[in-house]
Amino acid sequence: MRPLRYSINITVDGCCDHRAIPADEDLHHHATEILQQVDALLLGRVTYQMMESAWRPPTPVGTRPDWMEPFARTIDAAKKYVVSSTLPQVDWNAELVRGDLADAVRRLKRQPDDGPGSGLYVGGVRLPLALAELDLIDEYEFIVHPRLAGHGPTLFAGLSRSVDLTLVDRREFDSGAVAMRYLPSR
Repeated sequence: MRPLRYSINITVDGCCDHRAIPADEDLHHHATEILQQVDALLLGRVTYQMMESAWRPPTPVGTRPDWMEPFARTIDAAKKYVVSSTLPQVDWNAELVRGDLADAVRRLKRQPDDGPGSGLYVGGVRLPLALAELDLIDEYEFIVHPRLAGHGPTLFAGLSRSVDLTLVDRREFDSGAVAMRYLPSR
């Protein structure tokens, strides 16, 4: 069964608003490595639309630094599954996921690896909360940035139960950010 991995950038005080977290070359390289290791992305509507508006080509020359281009090419090429009951259709190498979330994600996890890596990757806030409630996330990565944002949104607000995690890897970046990878203690 393909694993479902979750990764997100957060500030020390738990804010996961992408506008509160500075982008740098090391973090974009890390995110590119993550995307190159999975078969497909699983995204909610908000994250899909945000990523599409930021990364779908064409992008005018000079709009972003050259070091962002590997990430842009990688996310553009990635297979995407979009969980949404409101979008009538998607494109950008994407397919809509409808119906019962647990059944749909279990079906995706049972499919054979068909991409450059192994497994599925999920980002965002609301969809991962629902997936954690269903005990469908197999790996969590929190990239904690040395910043206090003083506002939200925060992760897993409203989670109905605790999820115990075991630290399996830790990586420090020159910026002071620390990526910590955990597995659920099942």
